[in-house]
Amino acid sequence: MKDNRIGILGGTFDPPHVGHLMIAKQVLEQCRLDRIWFIPSAEPPHKKNSTITKGKDRIEMVKRAIVDEDRFELCLLEFERQGLSYTIDTVKELKRMYPTSHLYFIIGGDMVDSLHTWDRIDELLNEITFIAVKRPGSDFKSPYQDSLVQVEFPTIDLSSTWIREQIKSGRTTDYYVTAEVRKYIEENLLYE
Repeated sequence: MKDNRIGILGGTFDPPHVGHLMIAKQVLEQCRLDRIWFIPSAEPPHKKNSTITKGKDRIEMVKRAIVDEDRFELCLLEFERQGLSYTIDTVKELKRMYPTSHLYFIIGGDMVDSLHTWDRIDELLNEITFIAVKRPGSDFKSPYQDSLVQVEFPTIDLSSTWIREQIKSGRTTDYYVTAEVRKYIEENLLYE
């Protein structure tokens, strides 16, 4: 593999929505990355007591969500590894597998203020470049803000939790998830 600038967008993707895709596309272009890897979390440590949709369903939804952008790829590293999915472990494994690539980890602006709670954050900051997506005109209040590449992006108050609630209430998800993701959700009766 030649040298690449690769963005990593991790998450539960339960379900993946257009906000994920819009952020990935903006970061891809604004930071001049070669590709974005979507990495669904197998066992996210911050959601130990939460019920999340089966991995096979979340994987399939991500596949369907990214099908139209050839620079978006699905990476199943966290599913191939057993146990909790800590970012530092994923990053170290990716760096071992792709030593000539420069990796960027994409986070929402809301996550910046909680970076101090991440497992081995100081080590992680030495391993990878963080790209923080922030609202225009907003500022971060984090001791790590100077270590971040900042990308401005309009506020889109859209979450997977809200989409699941829409579905449970029988309301539409048109334009919030791609047509292929919506079709998969409906065919498999997810979130009802």
